[in-house]
Amino acid sequence: MNDQGLLTRGVVNIIPNKEELKQKLESGKLNIYFGIDPTAPQIHLGHTVALRKLQKFAEMEHNVTFLIGDFTALIGDTSDKDSERPLLTSEQIEENFQTYKKQAEKILDFSKVKVVHNSEWLRKLTYKEIVKLSHAFSLNDFISRELIRKRLDEKKNIGIAETQYPMMQAYDSYFLDTDLQIGGTDQTFNMQAGRTLQKKWRNKESFVLSTEFLMGTDGRKMSKTWGNAIWLNDNPNDMYAKVMSINDDLVVSYFLLSTNLPIQAVKNIEEELKKDKNPMLAKKDLARQIVKELHGDTKAEEAEKNFKSTVQQKEVPANILELTVNSNITASETLIVGNLAESKSEAKRLIEQGGVILNDKKITNPDEKIEEGILKVGKRRFVKIKIE
Repeated sequence: MNDQGLLTRGVVNIIPNKEELKQKLESGKLNIYFGIDPTAPQIHLGHTVALRKLQKFAEMEHNVTFLIGDFTALIGDTSDKDSERPLLTSEQIEENFQTYKKQAEKILDFSKVKVVHNSEWLRKLTYKEIVKLSHAFSLNDFISRELIRKRLDEKKNIGIAETQYPMMQAYDSYFLDTDLQIGGTDQTFNMQAGRTLQKKWRNKESFVLSTEFLMGTDGRKMSKTWGNAIWLNDNPNDMYAKVMSINDDLVVSYFLLSTNLPIQAVKNIEEELKKDKNPMLAKKDLARQIVKELHGDTKAEEAEKNFKSTVQQKEVPANILELTVNSNITASETLIVGNLAESKSEAKRLIEQGGVILNDKKITNPDEKIEEGILKVGKRRFVKIKIE
């Protein structure tokens, strides 16, 4: 098979090894899946590293599945966390995954990709079946994981439910009769559990492909829970500006992991940066490329112009949202009504940190009455306030 980066670009590890997987891929259609738990209402750019792999396999006409872990989200995966996840209600999970397919459509062609929810089969397991499933795994393997061991050493709580997460994900793999699982490196243990179950219950060799992490806007791994994500449903202006805010040393990895730019083109950019090309210019190319792939050429051009005028030249955009409010509304209430803050606490924090400006003057009191004029929140969001 002609790899063209499929098994190398953004790939950290292939278990048991790449050569065996190449042979397997050449032998016929494989069952391949990638899953996301709906622990937040959005999918971020970091997920697209695996989604792009999934799409490539779909184009090769393998049996490809996009799994929404609406049942496993009830447990919560702590593979990359130093504490328990907060419990989500079924209603929160249902609300979260409502737009997952629509967001993933920016990467995946769903005429070639099947969508499933693991509640379809996991909720039907009897206790007897769960006991049988648990016998396939060792608690020693679970507690030997680095973050779990660290939490034990620090005497932090580890819920019994956490130990069930890998075996439930393993059952996903078994139920789908998976040949290949795709996921980030933090999912390696869970994906290995799937390999274990396939081997024990079906005597079948399966494979794991783990992908690199995409770093977030704060330099840590991009995460749904750390506030450092670039979301697939971000509007083009916000997406462009967020990309422009990343560290200079992440530009090449972003080109490699979050765009479809050919590998040779990425290598050329890397060489240019080594020869002292201005990182800001490369970052503009990156932001334009990402927005173009996710929103189209026109939106990418508009976002670039908007960034230049509002951030670099500090101008107010020509077309901004108008918000009509009553004369008694406070500054914090205005932020919530205008969808500029999700809660009173966030609105208060934005104001107290000096991030809210009305008519070129900082608002310092969350309870002060709002006035007519141009309201700016952060560097990029503007609203024209009118009093009724």
